[in-house]
Amino acid sequence: MKTQSLLAASAAAALLATASPAHASVIWNGDAALGTKVFGTTLCDSPGSVTVGNWNDGHGSFFKFNKPAGSTSRCEGHNVRMPSGAEYAWQNNKTYWFGWDSMTKTGDTGCVFQWKSNGTNDQHSQNYPVLMKVEGGTLKAWYVATGEQWIPIGSTPWIAGEWHSIQLGITTSSSGGGTLDIYKDGVRFASRSNARTWDNLGNKPRWGTYFGTDNTKASINWIAGLKLGTTRADVL
Repeated sequence: MKTQSLLAASAAAALLATASPAHASVIWNGDAALGTKVFGTTLCDSPGSVTVGNWNDGHGSFFKFNKPAGSTSRCEGHNVRMPSGAEYAWQNNKTYWFGWDSMTKTGDTGCVFQWKSNGTNDQHSQNYPVLMKVEGGTLKAWYVATGEQWIPIGSTPWIAGEWHSIQLGITTSSSGGGTLDIYKDGVRFASRSNARTWDNLGNKPRWGTYFGTDNTKASINWIAGLKLGTTRADVL
């Protein structure tokens, strides 16, 4: 019996060694240690800046999206770039999960995430089907339907100067069958079904800081651990 147990244990170990990795569905690793080349491009007007730092606090390297006081422009990382050098080819009727850690300088950082529509003016019908903002010490999420219908889908308290973990799931659909799920610090605070989440020419993600309710202060969003996958487990 002892010999059989040893053989069974060896067989199990061999099976584990050849099994697929737990995170086989991770599509993109946006680790800031790789630099801003992980984005398709950065959109940050001077004197704003996107830089990389590391405080050795357990979060590793981070991106610092810095929009100085008085600025009304944007400071964002736009889209994801694969190791091959090509930007990721997003698809309709697919499920994507984004994960990252974020810390903001104030509770009025403005728009911190957009699922931005491609094209301009009459080339799109929604402009940004999904938006997340930090304002009034609260993280707020909207589904923006056609005709610029801003539909709140959830909110949760946000403490400036502290790291928060975010996971955002989007099932894309141009026909209105899409879904949204957003978690902060392990708790789902926003969701939506029957949503049009894929615009006329498709969509791409943006992270950073844009607009804001208090332009008298610098608006800074530090982001670490960016990942893209097909399940929430991939991006935790």
